[in-house]
Amino acid sequence: MRRTLTSALPATRPGEQVRLQGWVHRRRELAKVTFLVLRDRTGPAQVVLPAGTDLPPEETPIEVVGTATRNEQAPGGVEVTEATVTALSEPADTPAVELWRPTLDTGLPTLLDHAATTWRHPVQRAKWELAAASLRGFRETLDAQDFTEVHSPKLVEQATESGANVFTVDYFGRPAYLAQSPQFYKQQLVGVFERVYEVGPVFRAEPHDTVRHLAEYVSLDVELGFVEDHHEVMACLRDVIAGMVEGIERYAGPAVERLGLTLPHVPDRIPTIHFRRALEIAAAPVDEPDLNPGHERALGEWARSEHGSDFLLVEGYPTAHRAFYSHPDPDDPHWSRAFDLIFRGIELVSGAQRLHRYDDYVRTLEERGYPYAPYATYVEAFRRGIPPHGGFAIGLERWVGRLVEAPNIREVTLFPRDLHRLAP
Repeated sequence: MRRTLTSALPATRPGEQVRLQGWVHRRRELAKVTFLVLRDRTGPAQVVLPAGTDLPPEETPIEVVGTATRNEQAPGGVEVTEATVTALSEPADTPAVELWRPTLDTGLPTLLDHAATTWRHPVQRAKWELAAASLRGFRETLDAQDFTEVHSPKLVEQATESGANVFTVDYFGRPAYLAQSPQFYKQQLVGVFERVYEVGPVFRAEPHDTVRHLAEYVSLDVELGFVEDHHEVMACLRDVIAGMVEGIERYAGPAVERLGLTLPHVPDRIPTIHFRRALEIAAAPVDEPDLNPGHERALGEWARSEHGSDFLLVEGYPTAHRAFYSHPDPDDPHWSRAFDLIFRGIELVSGAQRLHRYDDYVRTLEERGYPYAPYATYVEAFRRGIPPHGGFAIGLERWVGRLVEAPNIREVTLFPRDLHRLAP
């Protein structure tokens, strides 16, 4: 007999024999009957057993073979009767939290320390279902625009983001580093495929101990060639964000319902302001080189009030304070063709048109006081015909965190790595 998923029970014929597999979600002993709730990846099913039936403890994997029986009070209107229950493992230890309760009422340390089981809770699991659906939407959008998915090394010889700290590893007796981003590689691969994207981990050895930073996270990187300027890159970003929302609607509708979410509307054109205007709105000093979290919150409120938008693009950051490969504005090189996307008051995306001429890289490295040798492998590629290009990167966990308005990004990270946590 083939396995029946709980979501398929409503389509079974009354009296049909079914075989379910899942976990013991809940047991309820009544005077004349025992109710067992089995949970699999698609949801719960009710199993009716004689009173006094000996059952494995909650969270034990089990198999149930029985008869599909109509009962409008059961999940999906069908329950399983005349059933036999077989444990598929040793009895499970009592979980740290009661997973059968509607919500996970527990502190963050308990949630993270016992992630292998706390992620089983339907509401908690729904958060990563949003992430998985977002990834499907991300890939489908870019595949439809003739992008090629690539995968770059995570062991590198040099820091990829100037100024950021790196994790050093022993690479056969010589130092190497965990990649802070696929930046250098995706730029080089524009010279091969024209349009590329990557989904993969990145590592930042920065001693942040905040609710929005991780030492390792999933980065969604995009780079496209033969662009006119950064506005073409921003238009691509808009399409990608819209595709991620569509992916959630298409593939994670039940998760949205479990979480009670209102998904953001992505306008045809995301409101866009210059960095100088952003400083005015945030009441920041005119010589401020970047936006801090308080500024971002103020800009998020302004975008919602003035444009009814959860999104705001800020372009034209000071060139001297962006990555050295950012393209300056030809009309005023003090400002760059770099941008950030603010989503519900938090920076979600950074991007830019990049430099693409070898001489510009050499000059910029000299102006910033960076030695040429560590960047030689990267910069030499621009002597061999890299077209005008630009790109951006989205932090997946930060995206999901803002979707569910989580107070701490660790709540939506499967197994977070930060300043203090290296396990589980």
